[in-house]
Amino acid sequence: MAKAGGKGVNLKDKLDGNELDLSLSDLNEVPVKELAALPKATILDLSCNNLTSLPSDFSSLTHVVKLDLSKNQLQQLPSDFGRLVNLQHLDLLNNRLVILPVSFAQLKNLKWLDLKDNPLDPILAKVAGDCLDEKQCKQAAIRVLQHMKAIQSEQDRERQRRLQAEREMEKKREAEQRAREAQERELRRREKAEEKERRRREYDALRAARQEMETQTKKESSEIPKLSSVPHPSQLPRHRRSWFQALLKLLLLMFLCALSTVAVCRVTELQRQSLCVSVNVLYEDVVTALQSHKIVQNILHQNSQQ
Repeated sequence: MAKAGGKGVNLKDKLDGNELDLSLSDLNEVPVKELAALPKATILDLSCNNLTSLPSDFSSLTHVVKLDLSKNQLQQLPSDFGRLVNLQHLDLLNNRLVILPVSFAQLKNLKWLDLKDNPLDPILAKVAGDCLDEKQCKQAAIRVLQHMKAIQSEQDRERQRRLQAEREMEKKREAEQRAREAQERELRRREKAEEKERRRREYDALRAARQEMETQTKKESSEIPKLSSVPHPSQLPRHRRSWFQALLKLLLLMFLCALSTVAVCRVTELQRQSLCVSVNVLYEDVVTALQSHKIVQNILHQNSQQ
């Protein structure tokens, strides 16, 4: 059922053969669902109603051959209006159309067109011309289809240009991305090589420092005289050997003199002399100091036992 002046309309009651007349029905919208259920209605008259637009599924009525939408208030046609591929006769007289959808170019079977009394775009109005008789209306259909095909071709070319530009831009972005990745890989490779070289230099420097330390240690060790390496007086040169022997003789003489002095001061009457008193005190201090040393005590103890 369709809405018409607030009342339900039975479309089958208005169907006459293959013609369905819904003109002057006070329609505010097109009953597409009900019309789709009547594929026999190839001639559809929707003129003289209150239509301001056509529903989005209107283009599903592909069985329509002749369509009258004159004397409504249509401001535009659906973008897929070109799906009505069987349409041959189209009356759009006295509406509010300014342009036609690009898909209009797909109406390859359109033979008759009336666009009079619409605020058409000047170029479109010039192309459509008048539709005062059958011939003019047929010519209008041919010219408008050619015009819309040209617009469609231009739009297709523009779309192709955009797609090509987008593809080239995408290729450029991919090339730039590859270049950046290659640059990053090269940078990482150089950084890795530099790091390896830095570590190699550090290792070489550390090894050189270790070798230098070992060399210095060996040098210092060779410069420190060892006890076993002290030469025997017989191994010294002759002039050094004579000096060494003289020193030993002097030390021995001084030792003998000291022992003689101590003996004289200990066992003779001179022990009360001031010099001998000092010598005896020094002797006793030395003996006391030696006795305090454990090693000397052991030696003295062993000597006393013997």
